[in-house]
Amino acid sequence: MYKPLGKNIYAYDVNSLYPFVMKTCPVPVGNITFFEGDISKIDNNPFGFFEVEIIAPDNLNIPILQTKINTGNGTRTVSPLGQWKYMMFSEEMNNALKFGYRFKILRGYLFEKEYIFTDYINDLYEIKKAHNKNDPMYLISKLLMNSLYGRFGMDYRMSEHLIIDNNQLYNIIDKYSINEVIELNNDKSLVSYLDNDLLETIFLSNKSDFNISIGIASAITSYSRVHMSQFKSINNDFNLYYTDTDSIYIDKPLDDSFISNELGKMKLEYIFDEAVFLASKVYGGVIENSSKEIIKIKGFKNKISYDLLKSLLIKDNKLELNQDKWFKNIEEGNITIKNQIYTLIPTENKRQLIYKNNELVDTKPFVIDINKEIDSK
Repeated sequence: MYKPLGKNIYAYDVNSLYPFVMKTCPVPVGNITFFEGDISKIDNNPFGFFEVEIIAPDNLNIPILQTKINTGNGTRTVSPLGQWKYMMFSEEMNNALKFGYRFKILRGYLFEKEYIFTDYINDLYEIKKAHNKNDPMYLISKLLMNSLYGRFGMDYRMSEHLIIDNNQLYNIIDKYSINEVIELNNDKSLVSYLDNDLLETIFLSNKSDFNISIGIASAITSYSRVHMSQFKSINNDFNLYYTDTDSIYIDKPLDDSFISNELGKMKLEYIFDEAVFLASKVYGGVIENSSKEIIKIKGFKNKISYDLLKSLLIKDNKLELNQDKWFKNIEEGNITIKNQIYTLIPTENKRQLIYKNNELVDTKPFVIDINKEIDSK
């Protein structure tokens, strides 16, 4: 969330963002070469993943590069100003240079590159376009297009699960890496663990069987951030109020060149007479020329009014909402439904909040140092 309140807000979504970059962008494949030092001194166009020192431009209100920091509300992924070290994709680094970022390459991995998904996406997209949204072929083709990249990023380490007597727990703890121990209240426990010795043996002898490539999965998400960065430029003639993985909320309509039903183009979802944005996946608005309200609150399924959501713009206001939630009880082998209080309040999970006369009016990016500590100035 960049700006908390706006009028005449246009909500756009990218049409199949991940499939678009899978179709149009080369991904890292082939042999991997490790290097130390600044590879750009001997290679004009290195392709791979580099550990870099990053210096963000001071005047950027909407930074585009992400990292994880402790914001005081837990560890969050934010787009800060300042300087830090990070392992990043070369093409995302090259794009950030256009925004004024500076980099020092320390070390990294060079890859070969190839377009490997183009035919796959083309075929599935034609199937999707040929069927309506309620047809199973539409749903299956959409699922296959959007989920394949994630398959390459799956963790090959699969947990084992065992119910054992409590007096045998120490034997398991000494031998394996324990993920979780759940007491079953009958002198037995459910243990989830990793057998690291077995995993290492399997990986070294049969690593091709895992069908994973962290490089491919990371490149696709990086390319997606690059695609969305064009809507964060200071040269745009609109104000950006909110953005998600594949959506933007702005106060002017996009040029027609951005709009289409083709992959990677934008589609207009809503026009709001007025909209309020409080946090990541917490926003709402009143649809243009109607009384219909659209409210999105992550983790809360019941409906609330737009006016109630808007009341949270007042400093220290909060909403305590009731909702039914399902809880599993492994010890008793059942599921219960309990009423739970859901507390809603603006948070500084992503950006610092700016108040004027006790009303939330704007935000600004965090500034961090090389140790990823927030600058309190």
